Parts: sequence; C-alpha cells; structure tokens
Amino acid sequence: MAGSHVHALYLHRPGGLHAAEPHVKLAATLLFVLAVVATPREAFWAFGAFAGMLAVATAAARVPPGFVARRMIVEIPFLLFAFFLPIVGQGERVEVLGWSLSQSGLWAAWNILAKATLGAWASILLAATTQIPDLLDGFRRLRTPRVITAIMGFMVRYLDVIVGEWNRMRVALRSRGYRPRNLRQAGALAAASGVLFIRSYERGERVYLAMLSRGYDGEMPDLDGATPAGRQWLVAAVMVAAAAVITTLGWVTR
Repeated sequence: MAGSHVHALYLHRPGGLHAAEPHVKLAATLLFVLAVVATPREAFWAFGAFAGMLAVATAAARVPPGFVARRMIVEIPFLLFAFFLPIVGQGERVEVLGWSLSQSGLWAAWNILAKATLGAWASILLAATTQIPDLLDGFRRLRTPRVITAIMGFMVRYLDVIVGEWNRMRVALRSRGYRPRNLRQAGALAAASGVLFIRSYERGERVYLAMLSRGYDGEMPDLDGATPAGRQWLVAAVMVAAAAVITTLGWVTR
C-alpha cells in the first residue's frame, strides 16, 4: 500500500508525536485505554487526570481541539445507549430535575460516557498522528499475526475501490431513472448490492493471484527497516506508568 494513501483522520503536522515510531504509539495507546477501562467508575478525579494527560498529548501533537471534537461523533451510539440506561434501569430510583431515574443506571451511564469518551479521544489522537501504512507497520512490529495485519491492510486499501465501484453503479441506476420511493422499489438496489459483492470477490481473487505470481508469501516486505526508539519507549513507559498509578489510586481511594 502506497505511503501516499492518507485517511481523513490524519492531520499532517511535522515533528512531535507525528515523528514517533508507530509501534510505540500503538502500545502506549492500548495500555492507556486498558488503564482507563480498569479504573473504578467512582473515581471521578481519576478520569479528570486521564483527560488532562490526553489534553497535554493533544497540545504536544498540535492537533486542534475542534479537529478532535468533530471526530468524537463516532461515540454517539454509545451516548444514546447511556442516555436510556437511567430511564430503563432497575433498582433504587432518584429524582433528577423532576425525572425518576435509576441510580444504578446513572452509574452505568457515567461509566460508559467517561470511558468511551477517553478511549475515543486517545484513538483519534493516534489516528491523527499516524498514517495508515505506519499503523500497519506498527502492528507488524508488535508481532501481530501477519494474517490479521494483511487483512487490515487490504481492507483499507480496497475500501476506496469498492466505494468507487458502488458510486459508478449508483450513477448507472439513476441514469436509468431509478428513483426509489418505497420499499417495494428496493429490488434493484438489492440486485446491485449482490453484483457489487461478486465484483469485489472477483477483483480480490485477481489481485491475490497477481501478488502470488510476484512472490507474495503472506507478509509485505519491510522497505524501511526498524528504527531504534529507546527514548520514545522511555517516554511511553512513563506515561503508561502514570496511568497505572492513577488507576491504582482510584481503587484505593474509591
């Protein structure tokens, strides 16, 4: 996959976190999210500390807050789910602004809101500072099974191809007067989806056979080689250790 393939979440900023090795950022992000998830929901101050750490990292990466906020819409389904928990929850009820809400539902909603927001923030920051080819290389360096890495790489690479194919089919349908107004007219759309599936499968098979003929053995070649990242590992270890301390104190002081 070409290094010029830039996804919408990436924000080009030379230096800083953008220059850090991808496997270091991947490992640090994963361990940070695990620390957030392991924190007890009653430790409000701990989630504030995590948010402060992410704010510092965001500033260091020179990622505008608005850039992060616009991409936080990915957690809207989780927020909608959390919104209904206090309403439909069981157990002891409390009055909040004239509403009778479940106390356990309120705790569950807060737990989802805090952890989903922090996890999404960390993931957005990782994606904003790391291009897709570098992310895949980071997974490879972390010894992720090469089959999984290959699947992720091909999925990202050919997603645009499949979307482009679908757009051409959609234009062809509209040029033939297809204007669906109810479910009874969805037959042509279902047929087009089936054709798209067959075309995607055939294209994937042709690409795979072409790669085999060129010596593909299940893993992309490492063209750049590994770069020493001792200092970066030290900085990442300090941040992860700080997150672990916050989690531990959260359990002690709950």
